[in-house]
Amino acid sequence: QVQLVESGGGLVKAGDSLRLSCAASGRSFSNYFMGWFRQVPGAEREFVAAISWNGISTYYADSVKGRFTISRDNAKNTVYLQMNSLKPEDTAVYSCAAGPGGIVSPPLSYSYWGQGTQVTVSS
Repeated sequence: QVQLVESGGGLVKAGDSLRLSCAASGRSFSNYFMGWFRQVPGAEREFVAAISWNGISTYYADSVKGRFTISRDNAKNTVYLQMNSLKPEDTAVYSCAAGPGGIVSPPLSYSYWGQGTQVTVSS
C-alpha cells in the first residue's frame, strides 16, 4: 500500500504560481511512476503530468506544457508540481497518483491516489 497526501492548493490570481506537494508513505516510493491529475465537477479526470521512478523522464499534457513542472525527491518521498502562469481554466481539484509505469496518461495506469487539493485561479 502507498498512502498519498497532497498539499499546497489555494486561491490565486491569473498569472500567479503555486507549488503542489504530494507526500507518500508506505511501500518504496522510488519504485513508482508518479502522476498528477486534475478534475472539475462533471468532467473526467484529466492527466496533467507524470514522472518516472528516477525522475529522468517527465511527461506533460499539452495544456500545461511550458507552464508546469513535475519533479520528485525520493529521499523525501515527495513529488511536486510547480505551476506557473496559472489560468482560470487550471481551476480544479489536483490529485497525485502512484503506479508501475507504462502508459502514463490514463488514470487506470495508477494504483494509488491521494484525496486531492483544490486549486482555484481567479481572472
